[in-house]
Amino acid sequence: MHAGKMRSAFLMAASALALTAMTGVAAAKDVTLRLTAKEVALPVDNKGTTQLSWTYEGQMPGPVLRVTEGDRVTIVLTNDKNNKNSHSIDLHAARVDVLSEFESVKPGESKTFSFVTTYPGAFYYHCGSDPMYQHIARGMFGVILVDPKDPKALPKADREYVLVQSEIYNNPDDTHSIMKSDWKHVVFNGVAFKYDPVHDPAATKTLVAKPGERVRVYFVNAGPNEVSSFHPIAGIWDAVYPSGNPKNKMNGMQSFLVGPGDATTFDLISPAPGANVIVDHVMPHAHSGAMAVIMFSDDADPKMGRGDNILVR
Repeated sequence: MHAGKMRSAFLMAASALALTAMTGVAAAKDVTLRLTAKEVALPVDNKGTTQLSWTYEGQMPGPVLRVTEGDRVTIVLTNDKNNKNSHSIDLHAARVDVLSEFESVKPGESKTFSFVTTYPGAFYYHCGSDPMYQHIARGMFGVILVDPKDPKALPKADREYVLVQSEIYNNPDDTHSIMKSDWKHVVFNGVAFKYDPVHDPAATKTLVAKPGERVRVYFVNAGPNEVSSFHPIAGIWDAVYPSGNPKNKMNGMQSFLVGPGDATTFDLISPAPGANVIVDHVMPHAHSGAMAVIMFSDDADPKMGRGDNILVR
């Protein structure tokens, strides 16, 4: 790099650090996020029953993307050459031209576009290729978190978890059944009763926290069809932020409706040891797989709900 350009870049970085130090507000960054569309078989229950899924990075949900309000984000989407279908990405955190940036990518090709994150919150991303509802039903979705540039905009969370609700269909090649919402399971993070050994003895995981900790749940309803009545059994949501925006705060909520394609951030605090069950209070949804046990104990694993462990695989 030319010496003059290097000095200029150094001064810009130093100025950004100084601004952050003086104001406590995070400086905007240029962030590049790379995703590959992959068509793979994934388990949909705790017994290991698999289904051909269309995914980002071979995971359902896809990777959690995390940036900060004001960042300029560049998305590089590659469609694996071994795939049979075209795929795309629709990010609800982006304000762009749907016909250009969200266009489909053929197998073996890539697409790059950029946008600026203008609102903080928890946002949904998914494949928008036709038929969109089939790509979503096959698991092609994820979460992008846009942290507020002012870290004091939200109370500090002790732990964070990402839960994505979706429907599992017996045969996602049968698009008519998807249109009729004739699902087999409603699930969190791709697997029926994934975190619920109470209703499914084959489950091996629960979510954890310590009593008194503020647990922040970033919840996305991927759908493609069903509304969720999100509720913590034996608890009360201390705060609810529709779309995850700090300006949308609601207090002391027992349940909150989240429609397909929407997201909400929930804070939960348990004053005592024991268990809550995070559930879609639409009972057919809950009893087909949309329940997650959260255990509050003093010996809770200190790594869970922190760092890379906010979406428990």
